Amino acid sequence: MLPYRELGKTGMKVSALSFGASSLGGVFHRLKEKDGIEAVFTAVEAGMNFIDVSPYYGHYKAETVLGKALKDIPRCNYYLSTKVGRYGKDGVNTWDYSARRATESVYESMERLHVDYIDLINVHDIEFADLRQVVDETLPALVELREKGVVGHVGITDLQLENLQWVVEHSPEGTVETVLNFCHHCLCDDKLVDYLDFFEKRGIGVINASPLSMGLLSERGAPQWHPAPQSLVVACRRAMEYCREKNYPIERLAMQYAVSNQRIATTLFSTTNPQNVLKNVAYAQETVDEDLLNEVRQIIGEQMRVSWKNS
Repeated sequence: MLPYRELGKTGMKVSALSFGASSLGGVFHRLKEKDGIEAVFTAVEAGMNFIDVSPYYGHYKAETVLGKALKDIPRCNYYLSTKVGRYGKDGVNTWDYSARRATESVYESMERLHVDYIDLINVHDIEFADLRQVVDETLPALVELREKGVVGHVGITDLQLENLQWVVEHSPEGTVETVLNFCHHCLCDDKLVDYLDFFEKRGIGVINASPLSMGLLSERGAPQWHPAPQSLVVACRRAMEYCREKNYPIERLAMQYAVSNQRIATTLFSTTNPQNVLKNVAYAQETVDEDLLNEVRQIIGEQMRVSWKNS
């Protein structure tokens, strides 16, 4: 059985491994909608009680597909997280962090998701915003919805940990209840650990995402669009090949490591394959192979903590 952990002071006790719905938007691979919906059912049945999505994923498609699944799942069986700030239409990405758009976006998301309440609402990828606008405008709009009972809790997300810290430091206490950060608690980058004391002292729950570092840590390898520098791609490929020689898929080790830190409430991973859900749930219940972890980190070597800008 998956372990469950407190998400900061929200009162939500979430599964250590959770379902990220980005794949439901066809973000990474072509989507078979029926399989995607079945993957959601499988995740909840396997004990994942936290689901994260965004209007940006697939430019509203992920929320629409997820909504079809949620219609057939009792609302008490899951916590739902979505976002504001990043959108898109006709293949073109757009951003709008204004208070008015944030408020409108929440109600639009609830309609697509077929729910009347969102457990956690996030400002999405704040590095694309004026951080002062996030503090002065976006977050206050979401706090107002929290006070009205439309949403339960408020969070922020970003690749850049420094941005998350800055917004927390410049917001009234209690405004930001959770942070979501990706690609910084995985086999090739553990920078998130450096910030855990900061978040814990403020009672802020920590959500980790992308345990495979957007495909870097996989048998398939990084997709062509991956923003990582080639030196990191090569190092991760060597690590994958070493794990293959050991007959130990790198995905297995990556998942074990991602969920191993009990100070991190949950780790999000995304798939539209129900069998992948079950496989990763099994991995998440195993103890990390420390010897192999150390060997893999030696292979990655000086590329550890090498990151990139979001896009």
